[in-house]
Amino acid sequence: MPVVVENRAGAATAVANTAVAQARPDGYTLLMGTSTLAINPALQPSLTPKEPLRDLSPIGMVFRTAFVLHIHPDMPARNTAELIAWCKANPGKLNFGSSGTGAVNHLAQALFAQAAGIEVTHVPYKGGAPALLDLRAGRIQAMFQAVLEALPSLRDGATRGLGISSAERAALLPELPPVAEALPGFDVVFWQGLFAPAATPAPVLARLGAALAAATSDPDLRAKMAEHGVVITTGDAAALHHTLSTETAMWGKLIRDAGIRPD
Repeated sequence: MPVVVENRAGAATAVANTAVAQARPDGYTLLMGTSTLAINPALQPSLTPKEPLRDLSPIGMVFRTAFVLHIHPDMPARNTAELIAWCKANPGKLNFGSSGTGAVNHLAQALFAQAAGIEVTHVPYKGGAPALLDLRAGRIQAMFQAVLEALPSLRDGATRGLGISSAERAALLPELPPVAEALPGFDVVFWQGLFAPAATPAPVLARLGAALAAATSDPDLRAKMAEHGVVITTGDAAALHHTLSTETAMWGKLIRDAGIRPD
């Protein structure tokens, strides 16, 4: 069966999310949903769907990708614990970049600061590329960045990696320990999962779930995606529901506690 990929950009993925939530629940219109489904309800509550767990039916997780915590080499820290200690001795002096307010790497930074009990200065950019340029130049000193995006700077010594944001090490950077070794429980990734409109019949969801599980179990696909720092995750609807539910609560609390507002 042919598959048509329709990119509906805009409103922090809300355009695409809403289009699928409002589509006929026949199994022919699906959403490759992302971590923003867990972020938008608290960050931008005017966007739809306001309750993704009510308006969308999870099918299964597709992949996870972690972030590298890397810094400008002029910084004295050699590991995450040393960076935290430096920040405690120099409150507010660390300029911590992100690809934009409310992006997952910004929320990783906010959660990092909250968990470590430190004060940093958030510097949002319109995308990861300009932030990386300023990190390389020393205009900002730290950033959480997707593994594949950070790799060239790490390899040429323009930045120094301190840790990985996921609870497990990254295959492309096995030498970097998880940030969780300094901050127990820290586990932040960007994820994508497959969703259908709410009210899609259970037999249809089951067939879609089985097809997704077969696709994500393919060793060639898993190997190819691993080359890009992406971990294919074979998980059923219940696992995706749990991830979305847990992260909606986690990011909602952080956004409220930190007073994060969209640009």
